[in-house]
Amino acid sequence: MTTYAALLRGINVGGRKKLPMAELRGLMTGLGHDSVRTYLQSGQAVFSCGHGDAESLAAELGRAIEERFGFSVDVLVRDHAYLKAVAEACPFPAAELEAKQLHVTYFSAPVGPERFADMDPAAHLPEEFRLGDRALYLYAPDGLGRSKLAEALARPRINKGLIATTRNWNTVVKLVELTARGA
Repeated sequence: MTTYAALLRGINVGGRKKLPMAELRGLMTGLGHDSVRTYLQSGQAVFSCGHGDAESLAAELGRAIEERFGFSVDVLVRDHAYLKAVAEACPFPAAELEAKQLHVTYFSAPVGPERFADMDPAAHLPEEFRLGDRALYLYAPDGLGRSKLAEALARPRINKGLIATTRNWNTVVKLVELTARGA
């Protein structure tokens, strides 16, 4: 059995794509997943599974959500080892920052610096970003809601062909903790 986190993009935001967490847990249990737990209302579920891989599990969950709830949702599934490695590789001093200042965007595939070649990092200071393993670390001292860099990084031309979903540092750490329980 491997313990995973499912990251759902854009649910329960602004009254759109409402997906009650109890119903998500039931759906995932019905798919044969064990120890299903959700975290917050914004689309994180932790589960154990003895079959499939991250990509096939994400596709299966995405199809099941669309069939059950009538809307499509981008889903990423990542195992404990990956989530832990991303947290440990953070290039910013996470322990010294407020959780609202540090975010990780998880990508469905590796992302190279060429996607960001047109961006001028100096134009966004003191905000900064760094790339990791299918992840982007964002330091936004005034929070994500006020971040001009986050806005620029979310442009469709940068994320073309990818699933990208962002979590604040508290959620990053909590997902490592929750997936460790079953690891």
